[in-house]
Amino acid sequence: MRVHRTRWRPGALSILISVIALGGLSVGLYPMTAQWFTSYNQSLVVDGYAARVEGADPSIAEQLAQAQAYNDALTSGEVVLESNANRPVSDGAEAGGGFDYEHLLSAGDDGLMARIRIPKIDVDLPIYHGTSDGVLARGAGHLEGSHLPIGGESTRAVITAHRGLADAAMFSNLDQVEVGDIFSVVVFDEVLTYRVTTTEVIAPEDTSTLLPVIGEDLVTLVTCTPLGINTHRILVTGERVTPTPPAEIAAATAPSELPGFPWWALWMGLGVAAVAAYLVTQGFADARGAQHVRDRAAAKTEPVRDITFSALRRDAGRPLPGATGP
Repeated sequence: MRVHRTRWRPGALSILISVIALGGLSVGLYPMTAQWFTSYNQSLVVDGYAARVEGADPSIAEQLAQAQAYNDALTSGEVVLESNANRPVSDGAEAGGGFDYEHLLSAGDDGLMARIRIPKIDVDLPIYHGTSDGVLARGAGHLEGSHLPIGGESTRAVITAHRGLADAAMFSNLDQVEVGDIFSVVVFDEVLTYRVTTTEVIAPEDTSTLLPVIGEDLVTLVTCTPLGINTHRILVTGERVTPTPPAEIAAATAPSELPGFPWWALWMGLGVAAVAAYLVTQGFADARGAQHVRDRAAAKTEPVRDITFSALRRDAGRPLPGATGP
């Protein structure tokens, strides 16, 4: 009896199943992986913000003074959320002064303006000038024509960001923010903390107007909803908390805690290990099955003893082994 050594030789079906499993794993983990890397890159921006503003030109004091003059010059700061539009627009008009919006609160040539933290939903984003597609692909945007986010009575700054992107979290969980939650805006060396006073969902056919409230220091966060459909708008408005809580100052001036542990790498590693274990085990099983088929085929082709009628007649005259004659 021949003994065959089993070799690892996976069949085509096993290889196909493994490839499909790896493909499905990659597709399933793509959003988590892409969002982690986007958040990591954004954390590098916010972590470097403090160093960048230290060397700002004009100086911090000059830029804050210019921003205050800009806010004072706005005739209304009125913000309109038009029907069937996924971004707010501003009717705020400057009363002269020759302001260059792009260079107000400028921490660099890339338009970086400030930093926003929303602890409830793990948001820590850079804020850039404007709300163009290019800006909102990198982080949050400040709506030009609304007040600059430096605080002050009778002001309302409007910050907007995308929701539901496959490769970035941004404001995806803004719908989880509730009245009483806090968020902070870091502008140069100052931390401004706001407590949420209202949350609202605006229907696509509705037009809503956001105006400054006399004597109040407000910031409104705007994004679209529902996820992937983006027909409605979410408005989250916070009122300034003074003095700024020491815990918020410490957190807002510390390095970003995001993106956190790369769980996608753990799940990817476990998934690859599971597929590899399947392929190794199935490869030996496929090899044994193939060998069994070959053995059966070989058995069918071995010579068969002649048991024809003529052979039986030929053997009939031979004495049996051990028999004696008459």
